[in-house]
Amino acid sequence: MSNNRPTRQPSVLMSIIPLAVLVIFLALTIKLFGGDSIAGGSQLALLTASAVCTAMAIGIYRCSWQQLEEAFVENMRNATPALLILLLIGAIAGTWMASGVIPTLIYYGLKILHPSIFLPATCIICAIISLLTGSSWTTVATIGVALLGIGRALGFEDGWVAGAIISGAYFGDKISLMSDTTVLASSTSEVPVFKHIKYLMITTTPAMIIALVVYCIVGLSGTHTAEANTVAIEQALNATFNISPWLLVVPMITGLLIAKRLPAIITLFTSAAIAAVAMIIFQPEIVLAITGDGAASALTSIEAIVIAATSETSVETGNALLNELVATRGMGGMMNTVWLIICAMCFGGVMYGSGMLSAITQLFVRMARRTVSVVGSTVCSGIFFNLTTGDQYISIILTSNLFRRLYDDRHLERRLLSRSVEDSATVTSVLIPWNSCGMAQSTVLGVATLTYLPYCIFNLVSPLMSILMATIGYKIFKTNANEESTDNI
Repeated sequence: MSNNRPTRQPSVLMSIIPLAVLVIFLALTIKLFGGDSIAGGSQLALLTASAVCTAMAIGIYRCSWQQLEEAFVENMRNATPALLILLLIGAIAGTWMASGVIPTLIYYGLKILHPSIFLPATCIICAIISLLTGSSWTTVATIGVALLGIGRALGFEDGWVAGAIISGAYFGDKISLMSDTTVLASSTSEVPVFKHIKYLMITTTPAMIIALVVYCIVGLSGTHTAEANTVAIEQALNATFNISPWLLVVPMITGLLIAKRLPAIITLFTSAAIAAVAMIIFQPEIVLAITGDGAASALTSIEAIVIAATSETSVETGNALLNELVATRGMGGMMNTVWLIICAMCFGGVMYGSGMLSAITQLFVRMARRTVSVVGSTVCSGIFFNLTTGDQYISIILTSNLFRRLYDDRHLERRLLSRSVEDSATVTSVLIPWNSCGMAQSTVLGVATLTYLPYCIFNLVSPLMSILMATIGYKIFKTNANEESTDNI
């Protein structure tokens, strides 16, 4: 960031005004558009708040436009890799689905379902799918809906089933390399995404284990006389896709590339390319269905790859739930998120360039004396922004920008910041009825947010786990003068 500062340092009270404007406009947007607010309303709210901040900075504090512009440009420069990663995530979402990788994983996952292990199995299946797709929304809206129906047939309460579905979906979303929230939390905190995910596992793994133990106890202690009927789903999968264990090679290679710590962009591009080849080999019927051509050819295959990676695709499976699952949006489906990030970077840039972000941060600096209070303030901030802004993306961006300097002042590693943000802003959004995530999931599942909230064990435990690890000081590292870690995990 530029070292330029306004001639007068903004007060905390004045600095809160742009945030208040943002909250008010977001509340109106969510009321008007609901879950579709990310399609433009939230972006406009961010730009409006940016305009208010700019007007105050120039008119009251004599801050030059050049200072604000430099701060915005620097913010955008830092976000550029994340934008490219998001586009590649869209390409993977399309190619993995069209190649049959995700359908194969669903098919084999359904084989393990049994009443006594239904809840933990549901959580695990949703976690795997969300981990591979990077989308909790897609997981809940497709296989989650199917699992809810099966759970009802087995006699489970809707709250327990929905809680297991959401816990698994947000576990995968939280640590997936292909998740936009994971990329967003790491990029806004300026932490390499692989380093972020690895450090995140310290709190995420125990939280997931606790959730699975609870679901196992409930499943084993209950009496369920009905049998799950997954035949229709399995038949639809078999009739539409060539289900083969060889398709599991694609996620295995992706996992190997991740283990080798290759750059995220290289890993994602390679994974999408391998899946594209698998689509041609294993799913010739899908290739023809995507392109609408009557005969296969080299050009048809190329066309199918391009469409799957970049555009909306849909395949008729004979099963409504599976139709939703195989309908992907490719790179084009990531544009709302890209647009949101650009507008959020604008808001964060002018807030920093005007000195208003620093003024608010100093308030937290005075309150946060120890590491546990720093982490606790971060977690509470993530939850607070979810409550007030109604959007997890904005919560992630605002919390990261707000606390970044504080962590540097306390010589705490940035990965502690990115982890604390994910442990709060990402997982609690679905627990708030007026948040876009809470509204979307409750609508899709047909289960009220407050009905499933007590049973989302993973989502409830994650913020507490983050604070617990800070309290006991486990794997909390300081930085040296060169901003490098003094220890490694």
